[in-house]
Amino acid sequence: MDILDQLRDSQFLARPEGRIAYAVAGEGPLVVLVPGMGDLRSTWRELVGPLTGAGYRVAALDLRGHGDSDTTFTEHGDVVTARDLLALIENLGGPAVVIGSSMGTSAAAWAAAERADLVAGLVLVSPMLREPAAARRLRPLVHLLYRVLFARPWGAAVWATYYRTVLTKGTTAPWLDEHVRAVRASMRRPGRLRSFRELTLALDHSVVEPRLGEVHAPALVVVGALDPDYPDPAAELEWTTAALDAQGMLLPGVAHYAQHQAPEVVVPATLTFLAGLPRAESSWVAPAPHGA
Repeated sequence: MDILDQLRDSQFLARPEGRIAYAVAGEGPLVVLVPGMGDLRSTWRELVGPLTGAGYRVAALDLRGHGDSDTTFTEHGDVVTARDLLALIENLGGPAVVIGSSMGTSAAAWAAAERADLVAGLVLVSPMLREPAAARRLRPLVHLLYRVLFARPWGAAVWATYYRTVLTKGTTAPWLDEHVRAVRASMRRPGRLRSFRELTLALDHSVVEPRLGEVHAPALVVVGALDPDYPDPAAELEWTTAALDAQGMLLPGVAHYAQHQAPEVVVPATLTFLAGLPRAESSWVAPAPHGA
């Protein structure tokens, strides 16, 4: 079974308003992969093989209303996603290291603050841990724009185009077009565009920033130098690493999805980070490196 087949083999976690889809591969200490808004768990395809090969059990989930997860949820956003994440870790037998992308980082950080016993470490790719001042000022206009852009019948195509052009400026994966087609096809399934639109209207990262002082898990932060979500990517990396006392990497030629734009950097950095986690602070223990 290849990596994509493993990620397609859905299991389901029951939550109060529906089910969260996830896939599990490998054996060993638990690592949970959380995609960002409008993405699928297959965004992590470059990491799954190296992680399982290094002796980790890897679980990748779909957000509420995304991918194979149910569209029956009425609540969306960072906090409920964090609670889904914590429920999955408990269900699979944590603690876990959580690797998040974009909005997935917001949920990961909130989860680490809420349940330090369940989150042994964090890898945050394109972190969204605070609400930009401009976003707060322009919220009514932005919400109106989202309602128009992500309406039927053009909403899925608009998001797919934005993903393919703006969010992946610079280096691209050879399978990017295939992935974008999958994102668009998924969003055209019943209820998913509506769920995505509801998430865009509910999302407010200001719930995360006040809790960053409660995050004590070791963290690695990865930011693309071309990421359009930041006015100044280098400054955002500096702020985030200071807030979390974290390691940081700024990747040239990369925008919002370093996990598939620069896997040749992200994969070894992640494995090195995992191998170096302090063993005395958690029952999560990294496997010994090969040959040790």
